[in-house]
Amino acid sequence: MSAPSPETSRSLEVVLHKAGRTKIRYPADVVRDDGTRVTVTAAWASPGIRDFGFVQFGPGDVFTEHYWRDRWYAVKEVRAADGTLKGWYCDVTRPAVRDGGELVVEDLDLDLWLSADGRDVRRLDEDEFAESGLAERDPHAARAALRALDELELLARGEGFGRLLG
Repeated sequence: MSAPSPETSRSLEVVLHKAGRTKIRYPADVVRDDGTRVTVTAAWASPGIRDFGFVQFGPGDVFTEHYWRDRWYAVKEVRAADGTLKGWYCDVTRPAVRDGGELVVEDLDLDLWLSADGRDVRRLDEDEFAESGLAERDPHAARAALRALDELELLARGEGFGRLLG
């Protein structure tokens, strides 16, 4: 019996690049890959707790992550170890590429947070984005990133992510 092909494998590594280097890589289980969107689940992959002030991520947290091959963002549903929904953390990225056993994404610094109750919508890291120099190096990508953040905020402040992720 042969091993499953990488595209149909039920596990892969998510590889996040930022500023030309690998920021993090972690194992994830494939929930679905329809050719456009790849959905995976993964446990919190960093050591210890990360406290943003408005939410904490840490050991036991489970992320259901949605990546698109044709969109400039990823949406990550975050749940505590007991299953309680914390909210959605969205990364503005170049479209995802599934290459063998890896799902590769390039982080473009901009992020958005939507709390579980829908009341807290935050645009994050706009200062990092401005300082990254992307607008000068790759104006097309910078415009796409800003449009993606605007689209995410519009969804978050309106109907939420239900229809997008459904």
